[in-house]
Amino acid sequence: MAALPSPSASKPLVYAHLGDLHITDAKARNYLDLLSILVQLEVECHGRLDFIYLPGDVADNGRPEQYQLVAAALRLASVPVYVISGDHDMEIGNLGPFYAGLGAQPLPLAVEVQGVRCLFLDVCGPGQGGPDFRLGASQLAWLREALGQVPAGTEVALFTHTYPADLRDATEQQQLTALLAQHRVALVDMGHTHYNELANDGTTIYAATRSTGQIEEGPVGYSLVSLDGGIVSWRFKPLDGGFPFVLITAPADYRLLRHAGQVVQPSFTIRAVVFGSHAVAEVVYWLDEGPRLPLQPDAHGVWQAEVTWTTPFRTLTVLARDATGRLGRHQLVPAFGPPLALPQAGLGSDAASIGAWEENGILGTQLGPNRNAKPLNHPSSSSS
Repeated sequence: MAALPSPSASKPLVYAHLGDLHITDAKARNYLDLLSILVQLEVECHGRLDFIYLPGDVADNGRPEQYQLVAAALRLASVPVYVISGDHDMEIGNLGPFYAGLGAQPLPLAVEVQGVRCLFLDVCGPGQGGPDFRLGASQLAWLREALGQVPAGTEVALFTHTYPADLRDATEQQQLTALLAQHRVALVDMGHTHYNELANDGTTIYAATRSTGQIEEGPVGYSLVSLDGGIVSWRFKPLDGGFPFVLITAPADYRLLRHAGQVVQPSFTIRAVVFGSHAVAEVVYWLDEGPRLPLQPDAHGVWQAEVTWTTPFRTLTVLARDATGRLGRHQLVPAFGPPLALPQAGLGSDAASIGAWEENGILGTQLGPNRNAKPLNHPSSSSS
């Protein structure tokens, strides 16, 4: 078996996921939130992001004027923006306004970013509108060919509106999940749920970010995601939260362990990305309650340190201080051995959900249309 990739001196893939926008009009709270998020990304995350991802349900009713509002807002972004379709984008029965209004690249789409093959799918256009999620024969053939062309050792991230298990056709479900397992796809990033969620089937990490426009739980915000030598890291950033904001990209947290090669060895590398507009004064780490030791930036601005440990520990904490004295921290629990029982690879659903992870912004309540929707008259069940 070929050696599995590990964190290296290369720059990790890092992007921002803005959950389902459901844009209606310029005075709606969610449109103002979208503008605020884009300004924050441009000011506080400049130079750290490879792209911005919109996971579908961009317009609440699929209307041209709604896409015009989104297109105007996206002029604030200085990094590429990749957009896929959602069921609300098909509300008028086709994706014509979606493509015309956003100038979005035709789906499916394959791009390579920081050495990661990123595949963007349309599971809504082949259907009849609403939650009639389908890939269609031609797109499934495209995906099979695209995955077959990925060189050995290259990680793959797949971007789709919903879990593979939500596809209407059972045969398509089986074919898609089999492809994910066969090609050891690292990450499937989705919208649709309206809540933050991570699932791990033992090979693939499934990530969903809460809606920006129809809010059932938690604060407005976005997720910051990295793929670093095969290690997936994900953290939710509330819009009203402060900076600096730290994302540990390696080692893997035990909840996101994809294979035994990602367990912590007696010597390992810590890598972290620090977001914020002010200069970083220092970044330190500690194990449990141990001494604080420095990390140093590499040529890409990724902070790292080589660690050799002899005393068992449980938690790893990284703390950054910027030039104004503001602090930001991230903590995870590394894996020291493979889980006792991994879920069956290829499930493609939330059956392998990791549950709540409040440090990373996952409440575990699954409040949203997929699972535990609030009544329509609930004060937070409409666009915020």
